Amino acid sequence: MRIDLNADAGESFGPWTLGADEALCEIVTSISLACGFHAGDPVVLRGTLQLARRAGVSVGAHPSYPDRQGFGRRVMQLSPRELEAMVLYQVAAVAGMSRAEGLRLRHVKPHGALFHLVMRDDEAADVFVRAVRSCDPDLCLVGHGGSALARAGQRAALRFVSEAYMDRTYEADGSLTSRADAGALITDPLQAAAQALDITMRGCVRTRDGSRELPVAAETLCVHGDTPGAPAIARAVREALERAGVLVAPF
Repeated sequence: MRIDLNADAGESFGPWTLGADEALCEIVTSISLACGFHAGDPVVLRGTLQLARRAGVSVGAHPSYPDRQGFGRRVMQLSPRELEAMVLYQVAAVAGMSRAEGLRLRHVKPHGALFHLVMRDDEAADVFVRAVRSCDPDLCLVGHGGSALARAGQRAALRFVSEAYMDRTYEADGSLTSRADAGALITDPLQAAAQALDITMRGCVRTRDGSRELPVAAETLCVHGDTPGAPAIARAVREALERAGVLVAPF
């Protein structure tokens, strides 16, 4: 069995620091880099790429709505033309910076409110995929299995990588618990490790209220860089998976 561990990274800005990118790069196998719209800046992006190169971590772009104040987690009304240009701009920037640092961009994973939009809306997902494909048709898409983004990727002949979460709880309908609700985040490393093992070994995840187990297929498990104690969570998950005989490696 094989699984990738991914983390959001490069989300600091100027003198403001968020996350523990250096520690996470020593544990995970891929990172999704903020593109400057919800977080990050050119200096942070370049420095995080250098961390990834030294650690041998695969890199991807994490495009979002242009929403620094809301950290990309607020819905914005954009035309298809605006959305496509916005996504292409961000992915191309990270691809170019990656090349400059001797790396190749491998995947694209939408962030925040944009993520939720393209998971459920087929038209928006097609626009998102068109932007990604125009930058590089060899890029992988990362998101929820069975989503609008997965269908759009299939139509455009882009590889889709299904993702699940080690640090978020799930509701009975399969959605992630809203961040506005108590219990949305898993900050206990042992609880996160147990959830990761269930997803990887058994293909299921227990709902937040414990009432049922949901089927979940995943090629990559995510820890959010802004989750408190993210490196400890990632390390506990990786150690538990390796003890179980799972190969932890980039997809």
